[in-house]
Amino acid sequence: MADRRSAQSNPAVENVRAIVQLERRTLDEERWPDRISSHIGRFVGSLRFVAFHVFAFVSWAGWNSLAPTRWHFDPYPWGLLTLIVSMEGVLISTFVLIAQNRMSRQSDHRDHLDLQVDLLAEQEMTVVLKMLRRISDHLGLPPEHGDADRADQLTEKTNIQDLMETIKRELPE
Repeated sequence: MADRRSAQSNPAVENVRAIVQLERRTLDEERWPDRISSHIGRFVGSLRFVAFHVFAFVSWAGWNSLAPTRWHFDPYPWGLLTLIVSMEGVLISTFVLIAQNRMSRQSDHRDHLDLQVDLLAEQEMTVVLKMLRRISDHLGLPPEHGDADRADQLTEKTNIQDLMETIKRELPE
């Protein structure tokens, strides 16, 4: 019973539950084309898909090479097989691109959430630093050498635009 109560009030467990809830909501909001492309993408990326194709290609080539000539439906160089595999490749690559686009959108949403949480944490830490500064001043505790200047810099509001410009300027193209 105590373990259950501690798990319910544990911030890490609460965070995991919130993330799971967000992921479930995202899955529930998926449109049917996204669901179909997800299922196809998962199947195409499986060993069952590879095994099926190896079996199909070997069977196709074997039948059209080893069976009596009158039973060959696609004689060597297997033009029909080439056409089918080419069309399949186009469709599979399209499904892969759809899945990548969806994953990119999900990643963008997560990145925006991360940015918001990071900005909020930065604002909270600025307030905490200011409060600690007031507490240490009230107690008459002088900062150690160099800490006062650094604390002054860290308690200033962070200008996001300036940071972005610095990153653009400093990072190589």
